[in-house]
Amino acid sequence: MSHPLTKVHRMFELIEPIATVTYSEVANEPFLAVGIRNFWDGYFAGRAAPLGLAPAEVVHAVFYNFADGEVARHIPWVWGKITPQEAIAVRERGSTAALRQRLGALADSPGLARAADLAVRAAVSAPTDGRALYAGLRALDVPEEPVARLWHATTLLREHRGDGHNAVLLANGVGGTEGHVLLALSLGMRAEEFGRIHHLPAAQLAAVIDGLRARGLVNAAGGFTTAGREIKERIEALTDELAAPAYDVFSADDLDELIAALEPLAAAAQSADH
Repeated sequence: MSHPLTKVHRMFELIEPIATVTYSEVANEPFLAVGIRNFWDGYFAGRAAPLGLAPAEVVHAVFYNFADGEVARHIPWVWGKITPQEAIAVRERGSTAALRQRLGALADSPGLARAADLAVRAAVSAPTDGRALYAGLRALDVPEEPVARLWHATTLLREHRGDGHNAVLLANGVGGTEGHVLLALSLGMRAEEFGRIHHLPAAQLAAVIDGLRARGLVNAAGGFTTAGREIKERIEALTDELAAPAYDVFSADDLDELIAALEPLAAAAQSADH
């Protein structure tokens, strides 16, 4: 059945802090232990591993939101230190440890096990059409241990939504770096301060912002125009629409139960970031 997009978006808000424990120091430690040089090596090895030994050009295309050349600093170098199959196992181990640490006593609660089982139902039922990264993850075995199971399910749902988001960005003529600029502005930040792009050469970032300004999406001060805010809101709404089929497997009561079960887990996972 179809569900209100407000609930689909609420699911995004709840899975995000759980899935993104992957990008914490605790989760990255197992990668460093096998000779990976730094956080970004581990990021690309772990996230790209379901694609196999894909060249940097393919990873760049699938991930969509990295500036030119960023992927190639890590892929294929990481595959000289670890295989994709090993990276999948290392990522799951580190992410599960990080999530368990954040959840504390909740990690062993019946509520977590129930949330994990429900989340898996959605995560393995979504359409794979046009979703390369999600399809790669779907080919992996689902863990049995509840915390690992929950992390895996939320990661599947996150990447399913992310693949759809990239399609919406592309359809609206918004490139990867441009998407980060719009996200920064929607969060009330200047693009130059946003963590995912602040490291880019000033001239490169300025050119991206100038391009958005020429389209009437960014004003002279570097903030949103009305048109810029409208296109960002349209992108988010369409992203939710494309994410919605993952939850068609649920009745309204099932989805409400999953949302209620995830809320304390997401809060605990997020609290460690603040």
